[in-house]
Order: sequence, then structure tokens, then C-alpha cells
Amino acid sequence: MSPAEADGFISAVRGAYGLPVAGLMCIPPAEEEPAMHFALLAKIAARNGLAQLSMGMSHDFETAIRFGATQVRVGSALFGAR
Repeated sequence: MSPAEADGFISAVRGAYGLPVAGLMCIPPAEEEPAMHFALLAKIAARNGLAQLSMGMSHDFETAIRFGATQVRVGSALFGAR
């Protein structure tokens, strides 16, 4: 979903469906600098009281950690390209 839809979606999941939301995940577009996407996700999480951020992959996990990632995906760094 787009970042503009996130707050409404989180609210609907919590309110209309009564489901807990633990965190957010993003994978930025490959052709764009990931930092701005990670910063935006962190802001969305903060204003919605979410502590978990899954963002960053083998090529950008250090940037993701700087922006508060609590989970990163580093499969190709560990196991090589598929």
C-alpha cells in the first residue's frame, strides 16, 4: 500500500477487525535511495505506536538500522545470489 494509506489501514485493522498490529515492513523501489523510505516508515510507525520495523535487505541493511529497523532481511549476504 502507499504510505498515504497506512494510517487508515492500521486504524481499520485495529478498530473494524480488532486485530493487533505489531509493526510495519517496507521494501523500497530498487532504483531509489532507501533512506527516505525508511525514514517515512519510521514516522508512520511512531505515530501509530508500533515498535517493530522490518526494513532493509543485504544491500541496504546498514541504512535501515540507522532508521530504526528491528528486523532486516540478509539472505543473499549469507547464502549468496539465487
